[in-house]
Amino acid sequence: MTQKAILPTQRQRLLRWGFWSLLLAVVVLSLLPTSYLPPQAFSLWDKAQHALGFLALGLLGQAAYPSQRIPLWLALLTVGGAIELAQAATGWRYGEWADWLADALGLLAAPAMQTLWPARHRAPTQP
Repeated sequence: MTQKAILPTQRQRLLRWGFWSLLLAVVVLSLLPTSYLPPQAFSLWDKAQHALGFLALGLLGQAAYPSQRIPLWLALLTVGGAIELAQAATGWRYGEWADWLADALGLLAAPAMQTLWPARHRAPTQP
């Protein structure tokens, strides 16, 4: 007996496109020279931007890939660390481990936010 592959729904495909688009935007914005970005008022806002960006990636990622949450979060933590290393190598940005910690805190908030969000708004999970 052959097993049919479970194809993602149209909503699932849209969520996946959104996730990968957001991930690309986060990486590109993180590596651009700061002169191309709006000025930051203070350092706390920088950490908040990291946390909010990775919160959004975590929420969208768990909606797009509901059965792969742990590998997704580990991959996003790795991407956050890679961004900091790449920033340190650019010469026009500074890699900070505090930024990576803010990324991790944003990711940790994603499952908490999902539990607070009403179930009717969640993407359906796949077996």
